[in-house]
Amino acid sequence: MLIDGVLECACTVLAAAAADRDVVTIEGLTPADGELSDIQEAFVAEGAVQCGFCTPGLVVSVHDLLSRNPAPTDLEVREAISGNLCRCTGYGRILAAVHAAAASRGAAGRAAGAPL
Repeated sequence: MLIDGVLECACTVLAAAAADRDVVTIEGLTPADGELSDIQEAFVAEGAVQCGFCTPGLVVSVHDLLSRNPAPTDLEVREAISGNLCRCTGYGRILAAVHAAAASRGAAGRAAGAPL
């Protein structure tokens, strides 16, 4: 989740510590029309969503990453999502989804020659 615009692990923040602060979860990242965000659409299109347990944290982490770095390398993506564990998809599809979302925003996506 984002607390006052800073990415935080939801499981390590006491509710009392979030009082009177701006808290944004995955629900706060969806467009007003109720459609999926570009990142959520990329996750679905690339098959990066299976059980859904890790998806909210990954989407918020990717949102934070792409807001700071519109064309991350695989290493930068891996670092940004390192606090989220996925047991279903493996990380190849997640990396592909991040690069697809970056590309849909007009970024170059994956760095030249960087393997998935």
